[in-house]
Amino acid sequence: MKIIVNIARIIVGVLFIFSGLVKANDPLGLSYKMQEFFDVWGNYSSLHGLMFWLNDYALAFSRITITLEVIVGVAILFGWGTKFFSWMLLLLIIFFTFLTGYAVLSGKIRTCGCFGDCIPLTATESFIKDIILCFLILIIFFGTRYIKPLFSGGLSLVLIITSTLLLLGFQWQVLKHMPLVDCLPYKKGNNILELRKIPDNTTYDKFEYKYLMEKDGNKKEFSQNEYPYSDTAWKLLKRKETLIEKGNNNEAPIKDFFLTTLSGSDSTEAVLNNTGEYYLLFIKDVAKVIKGVSKDTTKWFSDFKNLCNFAKGKNRPIIIIASQASAAQHFFNETNNFDLPVLSCDATALKTAARTDPALYMMKGPVVQHKWGWADIEKATR
Repeated sequence: MKIIVNIARIIVGVLFIFSGLVKANDPLGLSYKMQEFFDVWGNYSSLHGLMFWLNDYALAFSRITITLEVIVGVAILFGWGTKFFSWMLLLLIIFFTFLTGYAVLSGKIRTCGCFGDCIPLTATESFIKDIILCFLILIIFFGTRYIKPLFSGGLSLVLIITSTLLLLGFQWQVLKHMPLVDCLPYKKGNNILELRKIPDNTTYDKFEYKYLMEKDGNKKEFSQNEYPYSDTAWKLLKRKETLIEKGNNNEAPIKDFFLTTLSGSDSTEAVLNNTGEYYLLFIKDVAKVIKGVSKDTTKWFSDFKNLCNFAKGKNRPIIIIASQASAAQHFFNETNNFDLPVLSCDATALKTAARTDPALYMMKGPVVQHKWGWADIEKATR
């Protein structure tokens, strides 16, 4: 039994640490996944207010969850505070299993973000993983007496505190400078126009439809080919849908990426087919960015001014892309006289494209040449 418990401890500890580190590379990604759950649950009137409130603190919850995963994993791996941390493990896995189980049963959430965007798992795969982890954690929970600390209590505590500080620092770093490992479809070297296309091998689910109809008190079931379009006396009572062939239902890696002018014209192809080099400045929350500039709490704005001068000398256009294009137009061109083109983009697409706010791309045609977080805009002038 001792061997089984310690094998389970090592597997669970390593997996929790790995899972936390992968998500720590992109804490914003996990916060967006949390917001997806909040949005779904917010459709229930009794939960709407709570979900709306939680949505504003998704990033904080994301960082807390990531940090807890790693701390618990390290503590279990070290064999320190096993009674307390086995309870923590059990509570976390019950919570995670509830989330993945809900995603599977509801069908409203396709992926659960267990390993971030770098190792995407379907809801079903995540749920199976959590069920296996539940079994392993129960072994640990009821076998804590077989776990012996690897180090003294003081050293273990120092190592856990150090791990926590390093993890929090790493998350703070990537939120300013972009994820260390870019697993998103907008990564350096990718062709945005090509990734907007649906893969050639895409097949879709095929369904058979049956229609229960009524006419003059008589009920009859029709197939899709038999549907009595010409006889309006038939009234539809019920439609039955049966899956007859499962498709892969592939989607384009980049969805909803459409660039439109302030007047509503689609400029996506015109922008991305530019033959030379140019910059795209993505801004998700214009109000927040403007507030940061007015309070002088960020350095990106002064760096952006330098970039404008540099880009002019290199003959590289700069295009502002924002979900709130009118506000961006007012700030950049009416208040600050940059005289730059401003385009609108879907907020969801911007979340994927810009993992810092703002974020800067250097493009050549439709291909991403470089990416910088707001803290690194100065590097674009080197």
